[in-house]
Amino acid sequence: MEKRKQLNMQMDTDNEPFNPLKDMNLMDDFLFDVATVDLETCKIIIELSLGITLTKIAWKEGQKVVHNLPGKRGIRMDFYAEDDQGRVFDVEMQKRNRGNIPKRTRFYQALIDAPMLKSGEQGFDHLKPAYIIVICGFDQYGYGFYRYTFDNRCKELPELLMGDECQKIILNTKGTNDEDVEKPLVDFLHYIEKSSEDNIPEDCDERLKHLHRKLEEIKANEQMGVTYMKMEERDRLIREEGRKEGERRGKIQGAIKAEAKIVSMIRKKLAKDKDTDKIAEELELENDYVEKVAALLREDPDKTDEQTAELLLYGKEE
Repeated sequence: MEKRKQLNMQMDTDNEPFNPLKDMNLMDDFLFDVATVDLETCKIIIELSLGITLTKIAWKEGQKVVHNLPGKRGIRMDFYAEDDQGRVFDVEMQKRNRGNIPKRTRFYQALIDAPMLKSGEQGFDHLKPAYIIVICGFDQYGYGFYRYTFDNRCKELPELLMGDECQKIILNTKGTNDEDVEKPLVDFLHYIEKSSEDNIPEDCDERLKHLHRKLEEIKANEQMGVTYMKMEERDRLIREEGRKEGERRGKIQGAIKAEAKIVSMIRKKLAKDKDTDKIAEELELENDYVEKVAALLREDPDKTDEQTAELLLYGKEE
């Protein structure tokens, strides 16, 4: 299992080439976020993911964000809905493998469940059946399945369900077991990865065709294109500022390390009771500079060479 997971890990890069809206796939964050503002689209995604038919769904109250205790991490869900039978569905899109799916779903389950019970409420009957669906652009477990369904079972008696009514479903667009799953799921997962007319089989599920039409409308919307370009430009500027800040910090650290070497040499000579004039002569440094270093070292001998160098260069610790 560990070998499969290691082989399956993909490099996570933030330097992907710009992808125009018209060429986006449902797996791309922007298109998925925009598409799932529409409740009907969410209904189709849930139905095709699980192989079920829903009569009606509605947004779950506080659909996107679930807060934790103050100072503790909360979650922001891609979309969160409830059907007319009281079942709740959290659907997440994961394009790249960051190796966190199992524990991420564990954490999401905990925070999804918590708000269902009121403070002081007796019993747990109001916990609703929950489905956490993660659509992955990679095979999390390496067995080639399009769908991995997990529920809590007894280790000694695998056919015995715990009965907590929570399922975690990991979907894999790279699946190969076509004969073991329903065709609508296979077509849907292939379409997620490449959302174009060419990837809509003539005999595919009508819901997938409907989903495709909705995505085409989004891609053809000029205002949506403008919004995407603005967001992309903003993100580019943020990345550029981050890069410049990283370079700046790198230069600062380089200067500090170079200065620290000189501080170290002065410290060693001071420890041998050499006077500052002699040290300046031996190291070919200005007398005033050596005096300043010596004063800082006398003031706080516990400071490291780098901390002292930083004070010399910038007057404060960064």
